[in-house]
Amino acid sequence: MTMIDSHTHVDGAEFDGDRAEVLARARAAGLTGMVVVGTGRSLAQISRAVELAAREPDVWAAVGVHPHDAKEMDESWWGPLEEMARAPRVVAVGETGLDFHYDHSPREIQVDRFRRHVQLARKLGKPVVCHVRDAHAESAALLAEENAGERGGVIHCFTGGPAEAERYVALGLHVSFSGIITFKTAEAIRAAVQKVPVELMLIETDAPYLAPVPMRGKRNEPAYLVHTAAVVAREKGLSQEALAAVTAENARRLFALNSSS
Repeated sequence: MTMIDSHTHVDGAEFDGDRAEVLARARAAGLTGMVVVGTGRSLAQISRAVELAAREPDVWAAVGVHPHDAKEMDESWWGPLEEMARAPRVVAVGETGLDFHYDHSPREIQVDRFRRHVQLARKLGKPVVCHVRDAHAESAALLAEENAGERGGVIHCFTGGPAEAERYVALGLHVSFSGIITFKTAEAIRAAVQKVPVELMLIETDAPYLAPVPMRGKRNEPAYLVHTAAVVAREKGLSQEALAAVTAENARRLFALNSSS
């Protein structure tokens, strides 16, 4: 079974003690690629993903500033961030977006940084990776205004229901399902699977966060993607092998993985 983890943070400090073993377990579980998303409260933290992608042939990077940290970002960040985003194995801009659940950064700052990330992604011809929590209407409106669907993007770790999924699909955006879909309380997310065409589906771990059932409570890692894939496949009426294959192909196409070296 071939899978691609479309969103993971194995560049983070949580994996400094056993990163090689984590990557080995991912490969043994059938993963042929991972998109490592570099975020953080400094450019140095963000750059760890770029450095990891440069070392590992089946790892690619995305770079951006998470909405939680939007308030940390000043004008001096944009030049270095764009330079990182231009690196050959950096395949997307983000994660960026709106998180009105925690509001760790003021909303007007989140909106400004989100808009500018989307504009940078379009400038570079790369997809945008979006974090959206309790802000689906606002995020969809901004993505429509900025014509994000022209180059494409993904709503990572989707937490909406069927109506939200339909709105993103109408914009031409991918929807990525994480370990949350395995949680007992995730009925709306499972129902949303029916509204996402198979060619716009991705799967992810968001490791080290959101370990799926039956691994809840543990540090998540890419090898656990198999559990999320099983639930998404069941809800879509596909075999797990078919779901894994089509989402891997979708990731290769969206992120242009075959042409990134």
